[in-house]
Amino acid sequence: MISRYHYKKLVWIDVQSPTQEEVRQLMEEFAIHPLVADEMLAPTLRPKVDLFPDFIYLILHFPTISHAHDGGRDQEIDFVVGKDFLITTHYDHVDPLHEFAKIFEVQTILEKTNIGDHAGYILFHIMRELYKMLDLELDHINHDFGDIESKIFSGRERDMVTAISHVNRDLINFKQTLRPHKEVLESFEIAGTKFYGESFDYYLRTIMGEYYKVSSILEGHRETLLELRRTNDSLLTTKNNETMRFLTIMAFFTFPLTLVASIFGIGAQGTPIVNYPNGFWIILGILGLGAILMVAFFKHKKWI
Repeated sequence: MISRYHYKKLVWIDVQSPTQEEVRQLMEEFAIHPLVADEMLAPTLRPKVDLFPDFIYLILHFPTISHAHDGGRDQEIDFVVGKDFLITTHYDHVDPLHEFAKIFEVQTILEKTNIGDHAGYILFHIMRELYKMLDLELDHINHDFGDIESKIFSGRERDMVTAISHVNRDLINFKQTLRPHKEVLESFEIAGTKFYGESFDYYLRTIMGEYYKVSSILEGHRETLLELRRTNDSLLTTKNNETMRFLTIMAFFTFPLTLVASIFGIGAQGTPIVNYPNGFWIILGILGLGAILMVAFFKHKKWI
């Protein structure tokens, strides 16, 4: 599906799940290289940037966490940006592009915006929206931290082992998807400066700044998760130690009493006390006295 948006002499074409006919149409209209047209038809594994005489071809993958998408855990966007046109291609619904399209359309109709004199400025605004989306995705993780922390200190340490592992998986996937952005954006900064001139260098560096901002937040989240995991493991270990301590004390407490009771329960001839008229109560008293002595001993040793 092709959507077109115009601003003065500039045009932005947004294509979702492109067909061969749509790509062929764009290739003929904007003189797109056939190799680029082929890559636009299906998702690619790696991000990259290529500089052509009449346009720049940029591929980036953006991680997602807070909601499911048909494309999986990341979303690919292909950018074909020329002097007076920008083509964005993606393979499922991308929220920032959809929101930016509505704002862009309204502002251009009302003529309340001054985007710039070439399509690179449209790309700049789109990239800021995309990195803002990543910031919101990480904010979703931040809410998870608060929930995990409150449950850790409410006695649900065992449940939080799984929750922490799930958040860690999301952060690992996020980092793996975001990691190539640095190298690609550095290459794009060089290509963009050559293509649009030195005056556009500030905007290219601003895009890099947006990346560094998200990357910094991501590292902060990973450190926070590590501390939460350490705290949870510490509390869980303490709780397990207390349980083992209690069971050990119970074993030491019951074993001697069980042994004494078993000896008197043998029933062999000559067993003392058993045949006394009050033998049962005497034996019971011996067991009770033994229990009292062991409790006193455990308290003396500060085991209980």
